[in-house]
Amino acid sequence: MSALSGLGSLWSMQPSSSRMQTHGLDPLLLITLALILALGLIALASAAHATPQMFTSQVVHVALGLGCMLVIRHINPRFIQVWTPVVYIGIVLLLLLVLALGDIVNGSRRWLNVGGFGMQPSEFMKVALPAMLAWAFAQQRMRLGLRQVGLTTLLTFVPVGLVIVQPDLGTSVILAMIGASVLVLTGVSLQFILSMGVLGLLSAPLVWFLLKDYQRLRILTLFDPERDPQGAGWHIIQSTTAIGSGGLFGKGYRQGTQSHLEFLPERHNDFIAAVIGEEFGLLGILALLTLYLVLLGRCLYISIQLDEVYQKLTVAGIACAFFICVFVNLMMVCGFLPVVGVPLPFVSYGGTSMLAALIGIGMILSFNAHRK
Repeated sequence: MSALSGLGSLWSMQPSSSRMQTHGLDPLLLITLALILALGLIALASAAHATPQMFTSQVVHVALGLGCMLVIRHINPRFIQVWTPVVYIGIVLLLLLVLALGDIVNGSRRWLNVGGFGMQPSEFMKVALPAMLAWAFAQQRMRLGLRQVGLTTLLTFVPVGLVIVQPDLGTSVILAMIGASVLVLTGVSLQFILSMGVLGLLSAPLVWFLLKDYQRLRILTLFDPERDPQGAGWHIIQSTTAIGSGGLFGKGYRQGTQSHLEFLPERHNDFIAAVIGEEFGLLGILALLTLYLVLLGRCLYISIQLDEVYQKLTVAGIACAFFICVFVNLMMVCGFLPVVGVPLPFVSYGGTSMLAALIGIGMILSFNAHRK
């Protein structure tokens, strides 16, 4: 756990009073989370100005997620640990069900219709995967050998394989990165990481031929958006235009032209950061980044304080999952990564992603509340 211990030194901010830690409701974590959720709702109210029911739906999603978070916070970590494999297997079965019975949206089969409500099981896997990997390492008493690495690879690439054939390249890459981050947290050698990187580069040509035509076009468009400005390049061009036109202070709330004149696609979901950049400027983006860094830093600090291997790795793995999603989304919106459809945690519109993220926070609060 040497890598994880090193991360702890980055964030050692303690609350000024022991009363602030009452019932494990870490004040810094919750205040930061509340600010991110508020900023997300403010941005969505502007992005979804033409469809107010979307904003109402998101408020319901947030309320439901917060309710689940508070319920999970009261669950004993031992109970969560025992049921982790069952939840993981259940989500894997849901991913199989998606391939058989899922709804096709924009050419991809990613959604299950449950009682009239859409659900995307792959979003829950972003929280279940680090918990499952932590469970596996805890069972092996943290012995890091070829067997443990192989088990981690298997547990990671089962959901990765099921997601990539939907096809959902973005989420599959996110899950693979989550698996790799947990390995890093356990203290895997730098030589192994470099070897896996070289192996990934060597397998790139094979992956290229497995991609759909539109996925290849998105990657090519990343280097030259103008090659198809009305098609594959539209998202990147409009997103970078929105962020660039916002300048330092932004155009003002609900004054964004790219979003309000409907040039910016998916402005309520994957590209909501572009709305924030256009209306609140560079300062708005930096404020959002600062809140994410505080949230992630606090999660890592809580992880350092835990004694149990499962709890320590799960909290750190969930924090890494948040960081990876934020990084990929913002790089995509700024035109540094292909458009792969990754929502911004706690900000983008979506019930499943919001619920999964807040469940992850609930697990962190539970472990923090029951620590020795």
